[in-house]
Amino acid sequence: MTSPHHEVRHPGPEDHLPVLSVLDAWWGGLGGEEGSRQRALLLPKLMFQHFTGSSYLVTSDERIVAFLIGFLSPSRPAESYIHFVGVDPAERGRGLGAALYERFFAYSRAHGRSVVRAITSPVNKGSHAFHTRMGFVTEPGPKEFEGLPVQPDYDGPGLDRLSFRKDLGGTR
Repeated sequence: MTSPHHEVRHPGPEDHLPVLSVLDAWWGGLGGEEGSRQRALLLPKLMFQHFTGSSYLVTSDERIVAFLIGFLSPSRPAESYIHFVGVDPAERGRGLGAALYERFFAYSRAHGRSVVRAITSPVNKGSHAFHTRMGFVTEPGPKEFEGLPVQPDYDGPGLDRLSFRKDLGGTR
């Protein structure tokens, strides 16, 4: 849950580099230099130019503590998609991520969407557990990783992913 010292707003292009600057620390340097490059490639500036109305940034004393980059699918009118989410490790476990997801669910419903999708890496057990707690189901896949259904080569050769779906239960 966000607290009184948290400010929630839509990100803008000026937030691109500040968000990139926290990724390595928040992911504990996972994957070294190559991991850092891959995370940066997942968040190009266009996300902060074209998806601002459907994305959220949380600050505390002007310091970024969480963000959610999501959008309404232009190709699938019933769906929206959560592309990338991060929460400062010092802020985890306080409901901030869940609050951002709930805000995005409300935005999606208000725009006639009934399904939210997301993906994660099969090795990211924390992400799988979080999405499950938030009511997502892991979609069937032709391959398994530690008992979880995987979409092989989802993001390119060797880049397997877990694919999540949450039904919003109708729209307003």
